Amino acid sequence: MAAAIIRDAGLERYYVDRAEYAPRPGPLRPGWDAVPVSIGEDGSAAVRLVLDGLRCASCVWVTEHVLQATPGVREATVSYATGRASLRWDPEAVDLGTLAGRIAALGYRPRLLGEESKPDQGLVIRLGVATFAALNIMMMSASLYLGWVSVMEERYAALFRWASLLLATPVAVWCAEPFFSGAVQGLRNKVLHMDLPIALAVAVLYVQGVVATLRGADTYLDSLAMLVALLLAGRMLEGRGRRRAAEAAVSLAAALPATARRRVGDAVEEVAAGDLSPGELIDVGAGEEVAADGTVVDGAATVRLALITGEAEPVPVSAGDEIVSGAVLVDGAVTLRVERAGDETTLQRMAAELRTAADRPVRLSAADRIAPWFTGATLAAATLTAVGWLAAGDGGTALRACVAVLVVACPCALALSRPLAAAAGLGAAARRGLMFRSADALLDLVGVDTVGLDKTGTVTEGDLRVVSCEDSTLRIAAGLERFSMHPIARAVIDEAVARGIPLPAGELVRETAGRGIAGLVDGTEWRLESGGPGEVILVGESGETGRIRLGDAVRPDSAEAIEELMDRGLAVILLSGDHENVARRIAAEAGVTNVEAGVDPAGKAAWVRARQRSGNRVLFAGDGLNDGPALAAADVGVAMGTGAASSLLVADGVISTWSLRPLVAGFRAAAACERAIRWNQRRSIAYNIVAVSAAAAGWINPLVAAILMPASSAMVIWGSSRVEASTKDGRA
Repeated sequence: MAAAIIRDAGLERYYVDRAEYAPRPGPLRPGWDAVPVSIGEDGSAAVRLVLDGLRCASCVWVTEHVLQATPGVREATVSYATGRASLRWDPEAVDLGTLAGRIAALGYRPRLLGEESKPDQGLVIRLGVATFAALNIMMMSASLYLGWVSVMEERYAALFRWASLLLATPVAVWCAEPFFSGAVQGLRNKVLHMDLPIALAVAVLYVQGVVATLRGADTYLDSLAMLVALLLAGRMLEGRGRRRAAEAAVSLAAALPATARRRVGDAVEEVAAGDLSPGELIDVGAGEEVAADGTVVDGAATVRLALITGEAEPVPVSAGDEIVSGAVLVDGAVTLRVERAGDETTLQRMAAELRTAADRPVRLSAADRIAPWFTGATLAAATLTAVGWLAAGDGGTALRACVAVLVVACPCALALSRPLAAAAGLGAAARRGLMFRSADALLDLVGVDTVGLDKTGTVTEGDLRVVSCEDSTLRIAAGLERFSMHPIARAVIDEAVARGIPLPAGELVRETAGRGIAGLVDGTEWRLESGGPGEVILVGESGETGRIRLGDAVRPDSAEAIEELMDRGLAVILLSGDHENVARRIAAEAGVTNVEAGVDPAGKAAWVRARQRSGNRVLFAGDGLNDGPALAAADVGVAMGTGAASSLLVADGVISTWSLRPLVAGFRAAAACERAIRWNQRRSIAYNIVAVSAAAAGWINPLVAAILMPASSAMVIWGSSRVEASTKDGRA
């Protein structure tokens, strides 16, 4: 490309006059020293990066430990869920370029937040190639094994051996490259990575296969190919839980309108919402969203605060009342004095809190904690086996026994026990309506002892309804509200239609924003006005004649699901931004004894953190944008599938049905999954102890080891398959 540019510009003489070759151009991006970092009060520098190439939780563990061991680094955390790293260091002792180099030396690519992440399709292609090769090699190996009985002609045996070697070469050289890379980088950083025995086993098996093919002897290339394919499949399963929490924060912030109408003297100009400043006046009309936090200085309106409080019922506002960004005017018009704009608005602060909470590091699994010890024990066993047989003067047995130990003790079953059982648990929960974004989120349910439930849209159906009203009162109210688009009007009309009440035609109907509606029905003057939280009063010429109680309806199976949660020993608390009397009515219908009313979005997140500080592990379930911070702060956050998009993105799990029943199924699936993982790991450890001992003693040759290795994986698969049966419940 450079040559074409030079030639097209008529500058070919450059090639004659140059004294030496020019350096290759690097990527068009600033050096790491030019990257802006934040400086704390203690003088430490901090930055957040995205790391590409993280393959499993072990990668996170190695990266964190290498960074933390770097002189000058005060804190280094890596989130496998989001692929982001948070670094804090002493700029006098180390610079960002050095830290980025340390990360790159491990085989992971650091990049700045905001750069587009490209999906890593290399692992998928490697798995496909390894699986194709493994199936074909095993088919030819089966023919060779049968040839022992029927005496296969040597020319056909040689053909199958060479064909197997041809298929196994890309598996050993390219498909298994991530294992070799992990092993080499681990050794460079003095870490016994779980990839080390795998890489050694693949290398030894391939070398043995090449030598045996040249000599016309039996190979174990089928074991090599199946080993690589199974481990790549395990990594695919482990990596499926990536959450895109950054998109949640972007979606939340995008809920703000892009522009606002700012007062300039007696005129109004349209400006970008980010250009607003505290003290300025903005006009907001019916149907518009509020672009900044502010106080009403003129006008009256009815405001829907579902974005912030999650409650379905609109709230009347007038001069002196505060309105937060993201609120929607159902009717009326107001002039606001801006109090907070830009990044200081309530909605933007919620988005920032989501970004911070999403980067919490994932915990290590039992297999990850055992991996360094298991790796060291495997290498020691293989070495002692080879040395022992060489000392006994039997070099042939030394090679066979050493390879057998590496193959039979390869941590395939141990590494797959968690992702396979977790995949079964995720599937069992998903079939019952609860879809988790990661195995960690599912397994975290095992330790949960407190459940916080948002009221509107979670325990209830989320729509404003008539709770109680006389038919005569409802008939007149429906006549007044017949042509209104107000949410209360829709609730009144729907209830009247459901009861089969004929709708009279109102005359001279007058609707006043924030105050009510009035008009003639059957020749009599009537007026509907607010009677307090959740109530509307019908006033006639002689005074009050009826009341309409409005509220949200409890989901049909919420009470049953909550009862089952409490039967499991869980403390269930209902959280609501609504008034206390409304919240307690819903709680009584749902069978909840603990109620927290009048809780705003920040209060929900604070409630979660307070419980966590008390030693509780908390699950929070909600559906609105306002529930995002609490969902992110909870140990497990579950969003209703019908809720706001950003809540779905930040949550650990999503309920896809109009029910709380899947939440109960999730707890059952988590318990079954935890039991399966525990037993799988115990079986794997017992198997490895027995199998390694037999291989070291020379009782198992590599061929038998190649048979036992997939058998150990089959044992894990069988144990994982029992998760579905353990999760079954007729009521789910």
